[in-house]
Amino acid sequence: MTQPATAESTLPGIPGRQATEDGPATDVVGRELPFYAEPAPRTTHGPARIVAMCNQKGGVGKTTTTINLGAALAEYGRKVLLVDFDPQGAASVGVGVSPHELDLSVYNLIMDRGVELSDVVRSTAIEGLDVVPANIDLSAAEVQLVGEVARESVLSRALRPALDDYDVVLVDCQPSLGLLTVNALTAAHGVLIPLECEFFALRGVALLVETIEKVRDRLNPDLAVDGILPTMYDSRTLHSREVVQRVYEAFGDTLLHTVIGRTVKFPDASVAAEPITAYAPSHAGAAAYRHLARELVARGCSA
Repeated sequence: MTQPATAESTLPGIPGRQATEDGPATDVVGRELPFYAEPAPRTTHGPARIVAMCNQKGGVGKTTTTINLGAALAEYGRKVLLVDFDPQGAASVGVGVSPHELDLSVYNLIMDRGVELSDVVRSTAIEGLDVVPANIDLSAAEVQLVGEVARESVLSRALRPALDDYDVVLVDCQPSLGLLTVNALTAAHGVLIPLECEFFALRGVALLVETIEKVRDRLNPDLAVDGILPTMYDSRTLHSREVVQRVYEAFGDTLLHTVIGRTVKFPDASVAAEPITAYAPSHAGAAAYRHLARELVARGCSA
């Protein structure tokens, strides 16, 4: 389990107050910051926990978090499947797969009965991290699924074979609350909500939580909110601190201790088609995502 952070357990890349002789380390809202030990590698794999990366607002760090959390979990010996469920295909590009050169994508997986998961999965340069890529074809699925029987459960059925082979399945959702996102929430065991530290992003969280509750009531009673992850945090601005404080006041300990700071290294890593843990392994951004991986494992929200 977690232990209080000590003066020796400095946490580069995690905004907050470091431990001193006067007291333990605290996070950005003043909670004592636990020390999350590095998890032991897995010797066997499965059953997988499916986590939907969800926020209807665009540009809040969903894809960045999906890629870098997946890479950090893979570093800790987890077998991770990244499912790109956004027609823009940004997560695919971010791990080195060109959406324009795909013979099969997640669209074929959910729409063609003859296509199996193994036909679509691609390996990446990161050991232990595979991807189900997407491209613009997926945009047609939302319309085509309207007339399908059990249309909200299509992704759940498609991912069933992955449960025994992987430890974690991360689904990168598109920035909407449409049928594709509902499919991801129906398939998932948990939801991780990346939240940009900005007022307009904060306003949409209540709507998202309402959607999650509706899916829980009607389609997936086991769906849990694994946490709210502040992203693009700028410790120099009062605005960032106020947004995080308001999230804590509204959602309590659903707010994760880990906070992802704003840095140009994330877009640089995206251009290089690498996770930041590989592109700049000693950077504070890489340390933050490793801390996030450890926190989620400690919370039981990841393998």
